[in-house]
Amino acid sequence: MIGIYRNTYKNVPVLTVVDSTKQDQPLPVFIYFHGFTSAKEHNLPQAYLLAQKGYRVILPDSAHHGERDEELPKQELNFKFWDIVYQNLKELQDIKDELDRQDLIKNRRIGVGGTSMGGITTSAALTMYPWIQASAVMMGSPKPVEFAEKLIQDVENSGISLPLKEADLDELYRSLEGIDLSRQMDKLYGRPLFFWHGDADPVVPFEHSYDFYNEAIDQYKNPENIRFLREVGRDHKVSRFAVLEMVNWLELVL
Repeated sequence: MIGIYRNTYKNVPVLTVVDSTKQDQPLPVFIYFHGFTSAKEHNLPQAYLLAQKGYRVILPDSAHHGERDEELPKQELNFKFWDIVYQNLKELQDIKDELDRQDLIKNRRIGVGGTSMGGITTSAALTMYPWIQASAVMMGSPKPVEFAEKLIQDVENSGISLPLKEADLDELYRSLEGIDLSRQMDKLYGRPLFFWHGDADPVVPFEHSYDFYNEAIDQYKNPENIRFLREVGRDHKVSRFAVLEMVNWLELVL
């Protein structure tokens, strides 16, 4: 039987989805981050499918989301987007440390994935954490600098006045360069990486991940370790097809 358990790892509320007969045993682990304005419970389908394959799946709530929601006005939350991504990155290490402390990771087999903002977090995490063994980016961007520029342009085009000065924006872009996987492809280290993206996505540009994939594949001695799944006509919503393909792929590589 697959169980769903509420836990807190270093003040981060998470759901752990795992075979209830093995919940105290070391298992391969997959940590999956939700998207912007979503919550951990929204990713239970992929967690359940992975748990059936023998993984311990950790679903965290990001700052200002789910159990951590502070009911901020939408515009204020929008301007915290990158703060949330950076906090995800810090808390990813916190979660991993706690799993290590409890001896719950089998043979260092640990992967990271996420949807949209969670996919952006995942790509950025690959620039920071060599311990990540495999990753899945579902309609996320591995180009945070370009994505930030797009977000700012969208705000300006909407007529909303930015609460940021030019110097603040320059500092943001410089900061994001440090977690921009497209500018640090050497940090892939040949690790298995899965992308899914709908080519009609109006939120996160399809080209960010697709162009990255076409360039990054040259970094792989084994091209089977990097896969891009394009879904024609799909908008900014992960399909069941995408989830099943992600789960099946991860079973092969993690």
